[in-house]
Amino acid sequence: MSTQTFLLLMYAAEGDWAAADEATRAEYYRQHGEYDERAAEFGVTFLAGEALQSVTTAVTLRRAGEDAEITDGPFAETAEQLGGFYLVTAPDRESVLKHALLLPEYTIEVREIMQM
Repeated sequence: MSTQTFLLLMYAAEGDWAAADEATRAEYYRQHGEYDERAAEFGVTFLAGEALQSVTTAVTLRRAGEDAEITDGPFAETAEQLGGFYLVTAPDRESVLKHALLLPEYTIEVREIMQM
């Protein structure tokens, strides 16, 4: 059976995490653990996954030909920030989406990796 590779980008308001109590944080960790433990049920294999530091640590590089502009911060002002990612393989996108329902209430962007 062939597999495809997908990137799951998880977005949330950083202020929500900073304001969360220990019980809320523990529940998020529990849900990530369940997501990890149940991957095989969905035909999902993890390649990588990480939580990201605050957007205050971000730097954005924009190139236009030979010129480059480097600015502090993320590339856009939004209500939600990219907080982490998972890189997985799975038989199809539907398997990835069903498995992603185990994660906490993030906005999750699922993108297939281009085969080159």
